[in-house]
Amino acid sequence: MLSQTTKIHKAEYIVTGSVDDLVKVWEQKNGSLKLKHKLSGHSLGVVSVAISSDGTKCASSSLDSSLRLWDLESGERISSIEVGPVDIWTVVFSPDDKFIVSGSHAGKIHLYGTESHAMPIRSLCFSPDSQLLLTASDDGHMKLYDVKDANVAGTLSGHASWVLGVAFGPDGQKFASSSSDHTVKIWELAQRQCLHTFNDHNDQVWAVKYHPEKNNLLVSVSEDKSINLYECPQ
Repeated sequence: MLSQTTKIHKAEYIVTGSVDDLVKVWEQKNGSLKLKHKLSGHSLGVVSVAISSDGTKCASSSLDSSLRLWDLESGERISSIEVGPVDIWTVVFSPDDKFIVSGSHAGKIHLYGTESHAMPIRSLCFSPDSQLLLTASDDGHMKLYDVKDANVAGTLSGHASWVLGVAFGPDGQKFASSSSDHTVKIWELAQRQCLHTFNDHNDQVWAVKYHPEKNNLLVSVSEDKSINLYECPQ
């Protein structure tokens, strides 16, 4: 069993992980421990736990190749990261709480942002100047990451279902997204706003791509077996 202690809002907590697949949050009052949360979801045992420096979140790792982030006050799972066929032996927060670092039995170190997507990432692309990374996820959101500082620069919402594809325009001022909600959307980077929505497909839209030199030309492919060409409004 592994444990770590923190204080939240004048209450002292101990977080433990065990081979029974559970993460438990204990509250210490008057010299005794009372179980506050029993967090489930791992398999193959919990081998490491870590608490953020602000005392609000907990990370747990398991031999099931997953890393989970929890809210210590509510006991709710914030996100789950599947890292593939690798055993995660240890996990720790960075001092500024922006990153979680894990170590594996294979000798590899992985760095994750604590504001990552909560579900699988379907597509990603860099801005033309390589300064921003744009991601699309099954959680219905897109995220912009500042590559240099490795920070989340913005989260965009607007699709009604999974976001399956994203692409920057060649000038880097606009980007497009496609979704299983059958739509293609055009976004303005500066204001993080949707400028236009195309509703021409009648099934999920798997990918979207700009012309490499023209900001107003776009192509999409869909489950409806069609390829659509668009002239985007200026």
